Amino acid sequence: MLAVVVSDVEVDGEFQFERRRFGSNPEQLRSLAAWLLEQHAEEAVMESTAQYWKPVWETLERHWKPLCEKREDARHRSGTLHLAQAQSNRGRRGRKRDFPDAERLVKRLVARELTLSFVPDAEQRLWRTVTRRKYQLTRDRVRLNNQLESLLEEAHIKLSSLVSDLIGASGRRMLMALAEGETNPAALAALADGRLRATPEQLCDALGACTDLKPVYRRLLKMALEQLQFLEQQISQLDQELASLLRPHQDAVQRLAEVPGLGVDSAQQIIAEVGPAAATFPSKKCLASWVGACPGNEESAGVNYSHRSPQGNRQMRRLLNQAANAAAIDSVA
Repeated sequence: MLAVVVSDVEVDGEFQFERRRFGSNPEQLRSLAAWLLEQHAEEAVMESTAQYWKPVWETLERHWKPLCEKREDARHRSGTLHLAQAQSNRGRRGRKRDFPDAERLVKRLVARELTLSFVPDAEQRLWRTVTRRKYQLTRDRVRLNNQLESLLEEAHIKLSSLVSDLIGASGRRMLMALAEGETNPAALAALADGRLRATPEQLCDALGACTDLKPVYRRLLKMALEQLQFLEQQISQLDQELASLLRPHQDAVQRLAEVPGLGVDSAQQIIAEVGPAAATFPSKKCLASWVGACPGNEESAGVNYSHRSPQGNRQMRRLLNQAANAAAIDSVA
């Protein structure tokens, strides 16, 4: 359910609100857009509640904003959509109600008391969806790698102490053979690459438990390897999808990838978050503040009580931290 209010903010005195309830299905959202057009609404503001604001935003962006901008009496800000952070519109404890919350949202927007979120255009939002999904799959791959190592330790297979990358080429060949039922440690050790530092004797000792390994461990190992292969296929598909989406901005990706500590993958994620030219931000200071990379300034009576940085954009903070660590390691090496 959507609680929607409309008011003429240019009239002196108390705000006069007209209230209306709408459902959240597509037909009701289109009815909301039509009603806002009937009410000659110039601007719209909504609260960023989890993911539920997204269909409302996209419907208004498609069915309300273009018609609002093309009206004969359209103004400079006609068709403007605002997304307010929920924390900036909090009411008093125990006083949360839908319509009063919506009215307070309008009043605080007029008074410029709201903290507004940056919402990119539809194309850039699609980039964000792909890059963030890829990041989640990458985290799942790391988690699965840790679970695989835990399973091997439980089965007394000490392969992780000799192979730096458990799911690398050598490790995966040995694990696949182990999952398929191989019981000879020497045969498993022979599958390792010749460049591996561990000797065949060490590998045989680490894989010695395979001679009497219970079948359930082999089945669990096979399931983990199949899941790992599936995750890698999905990550590869998202790589191709992202390369296709960002092909018009390939020059920006390449320039950004040349920065120490960054690569093509990090450059694509940064462009998905801020855009190919960061044109939304009027200055580098605004961009640094939005990212959360600048110190705070909590001052009272000439005394600064905190330099703590704002929370900012979590994705960008993660990328910049990773890039800084990678650049520092490269410089030391």
